[in-house]
Order: sequence, then C-alpha cells, then structure tokens
Amino acid sequence: MNQSIFTAQALTKIYASGEVEVRALRELDLDIAAGEVVVLLGPSGSGKSTLLNIMGGLDRASSGRLYFNDLELTSLGDRDLTTYRRQHIGFVFQFYNLMPSLTAYENVALVTEIAEHPMRPEEALALVGLEARMDHFPSQLSGGEQQRVAIARAIAKRPEVLLCDEPTGALDSKTGILVIEALLSVNAQLGTTTLIITHNASIQTVADRVLFFADGQISRIQKNEMRRAAAALSW
Repeated sequence: MNQSIFTAQALTKIYASGEVEVRALRELDLDIAAGEVVVLLGPSGSGKSTLLNIMGGLDRASSGRLYFNDLELTSLGDRDLTTYRRQHIGFVFQFYNLMPSLTAYENVALVTEIAEHPMRPEEALALVGLEARMDHFPSQLSGGEQQRVAIARAIAKRPEVLLCDEPTGALDSKTGILVIEALLSVNAQLGTTTLIITHNASIQTVADRVLFFADGQISRIQKNEMRRAAAALSW
C-alpha cells in the first residue's frame, strides 16, 4: 500500500449566507494514497468541488485538518498556499482556459517557464498524444484535443497531484473517453495522484477507488466491491 499523500481529519467547510449556514463538508476523515486514481461521484452541492478546492489550496476549511504528506495545509497562509499550488498541484477544469492566440506548444510553455523542474512542452504534449498538433492554435483543435492540451499544461511542471473538476463535462462520451485515457496514461507513466470529479458514473470503472458524496460526507467503495455489486444487480 502506498503512503498517504493526503490525510483529512474532521475536515469541515461551512458557507454562511446571511443567517443561513450551508455545511459543504461535515467532519470528513479521508486518506488518499500516493499514485491513486480516485473518482468523486455525487450530485451538485454534495461537497466534491469543495474538497478538491481545499486540497488544491484554492479554498480554506472552516475546521479540521488537512495534510499533504507532512505539511498541514490548513495552517498555511496565502503566500505558502500559492507556493504549494505552484510546486505540487496541477489543475484540469471543465473549460480548457487556453490562450487563443498561442499554439498548443506555447500554452504549455507558459507553465514550464515558471516551474522549478518542468518537462519540455513537447514531452508533455506527447504524453497526451498531441505531439503532432503542438503547432496548432486552439481554434484548430477539437474540444477533446483542447482538453488534452490543458492536461499537458497541468502536468508539464511534474505535479505530484492532478485535480480534475469535470474534465469531460463539455465533451461527448466518445471524446470524453480519450480524455480519461490521457489522464490514466499520465498516472501510469508519472505516478501522479489523480482525483477526478464527475457526474458520469461510467468513469468509475477506471478508478482505483470511488468516493460517493452526499451532504458533505462520503463512503468508500473499492473497485472489487463495485464489481460484486454490479454482478449482484445483474441477477
């Protein structure tokens, strides 16, 4: 079993709107092992994105603790969180956020210029199968290709963690499969811990583990347990 890269202890997030409080996370305990592919499933508002944002240093917990290896993220200030994001985390969102005036190569190079130990842009693009498209602009690429450029940009700084928020949400199912295959390839070749938020239950079959979210809480289901449950339902 790989060492835990994330450990959450009673992690809680409360959003206040006037006199109303919304508990996005409810005393969440969780361990994520280094190198895992973890899929987060659940309806909108169940706490998936909140957890991902706190793990990525984009948001803060209201209480509880979150550790990245031995670093307590919940104790860091803004400057240290920025350093943490830059050095350790790659983000992939539903919308690609590519610079339209830059080629695929140049979009990836934006990240490599500020990273400490980056890979070459062409190397990152080759990992997602786009070495032949590196001189094309976003308008010359399909939606799936643009998302793979976004993945290449995220992995070019060699992050230990890749956080993906609905990476196939704007794509058709066939193209979405290519994007998921690119994420799995990155995990296999680089050992990057990968968390994927999705509403698409079919993606769960590629995960090492699935976390089902409801009302700010989760239940853990291992892949072999999912298969047994599916077999039982088929009868």
